[in-house]
Amino acid sequence: MYVVFEDGSRQYMVSDQDVVQLDYRPGELGTQVLFGRVLLYQSGDDTRIGQPLIDGLRVVGEVVEQTSTKYVIGKFRRRKNYRRKKGHRQPFTEVRIKQVLMPGEEPPAPTKPAQTAQTPAPPAAGTT
Repeated sequence: MYVVFEDGSRQYMVSDQDVVQLDYRPGELGTQVLFGRVLLYQSGDDTRIGQPLIDGLRVVGEVVEQTSTKYVIGKFRRRKNYRRKKGHRQPFTEVRIKQVLMPGEEPPAPTKPAQTAQTPAPPAAGTT
């Protein structure tokens, strides 16, 4: 089973439990993301092709990570005393696909992100 959906100006082919990198979108880890622009659905013999979209079909995902990749561009010309260094950091959002909702199905209730319990550090022994 796989689905092709559109987000922004790109199309993604995914199936259940896939992790896909999307353009950056604000949101905390564990929040639910809903994609409504589904172009194609295929499962066994059931193939649905949208013209341009499939009505009612949605993809539910969960934000896994908010991160970025650093690119460093270096230019160098020998014997000319020419060196240039530029960098670029492109942020993106990683989303894990949870399920595909057929027309008429309701999305599951969004769960709150798990809070990690932080225990306070014991006070440091003072030297006198």
